[in-house]
Amino acid sequence: MAGVKGRSGGARPGAGRKKAEPVAVAPEVAKVVDGEPLDPRPTLELIALGHMEVSPLQMKALLALLPYTNTKMGEGGKKDAKADLAKKVGAGKFGAAPAPLRVVGR
Repeated sequence: MAGVKGRSGGARPGAGRKKAEPVAVAPEVAKVVDGEPLDPRPTLELIALGHMEVSPLQMKALLALLPYTNTKMGEGGKKDAKADLAKKVGAGKFGAAPAPLRVVGR
């Protein structure tokens, strides 16, 4: 009854924001399987070359595991790598001189 005072608005079944599903915690990633280190990169290379075929679920798992075993250059610290290189280059003949020694107890 639209327009009748006191009968419009209110809660409707199924309306509103849906309740969130509980989020599962990711399990720990295995480092070693059968005595060999677990690295998805060689497997992905074999798949790319056509030497191996995997299911879509296995491919998804390999791609999900990749960031835990291999870091990107950006995550490893591009600026840090550049600063380390600058320190190595500057440490030669024209590098910064060490601080002067202080005499204590005169």
